[in-house]
Amino acid sequence: MNENLFASFITPTMMGLPIVMLIIMFPSILFPSPNRLINNRLISLQQWLVQLTSKQMLAIHNYKGQTWALMLMSLILFIGSTNLLGLLPHSFTPTTQLSMNLGMAIPLWAGTVITGFRHKTKASLAHFLPQGTPIPLIPMLVVIETISLFIQPMALAVRLTANITAGHLLMHLIGGATLALTNITVPAALITFIILILLTILEFAVALIQAYVFTLLVSLYLHDNT
Repeated sequence: MNENLFASFITPTMMGLPIVMLIIMFPSILFPSPNRLINNRLISLQQWLVQLTSKQMLAIHNYKGQTWALMLMSLILFIGSTNLLGLLPHSFTPTTQLSMNLGMAIPLWAGTVITGFRHKTKASLAHFLPQGTPIPLIPMLVVIETISLFIQPMALAVRLTANITAGHLLMHLIGGATLALTNITVPAALITFIILILLTILEFAVALIQAYVFTLLVSLYLHDNT
């Protein structure tokens, strides 16, 4: 195959202008605001899933943490819908871009840390120095804990980027192998096609799981700082 393996991760353009902003805004169309007294089945299902997820995710939070409910639900809906739309043929997945994931992770992480220093100053500072630390190890532990704190948003972004990118690359490789084997041996092509179908089903699950994991980690960071 002459097609570049990473061609699907290039930011799409139209008339020389990037259209990634339109792609990012598109998932909002999938979640219309209900304007009827009795909703249809789709909107009712969406509302039920949102309520179920919010109850599970916000159960550990106090009142200050529950004020982030709208932010957390918007985040999981955006990442989940974006990941699912990226599985469509000839589509673009914004969450495969590390810059975009960092753009989501850093402000949310910074918001949780600032909230912690504002409302729980002593507890937030205590995380840098565990109780009972020997005096000679204090400078080293402070440096290590500071580095681990600043690595958190990078870990969030890299985890999401790596999982989504790896799935897309596997689907691309197995799909290419299926097409190549079609002209050589049909039974082998059929086996790889079955593997491709199973991988696609797995990627649908991974798309939703990664959205949940990203939001859950942000929720845990918030819980530690409220």
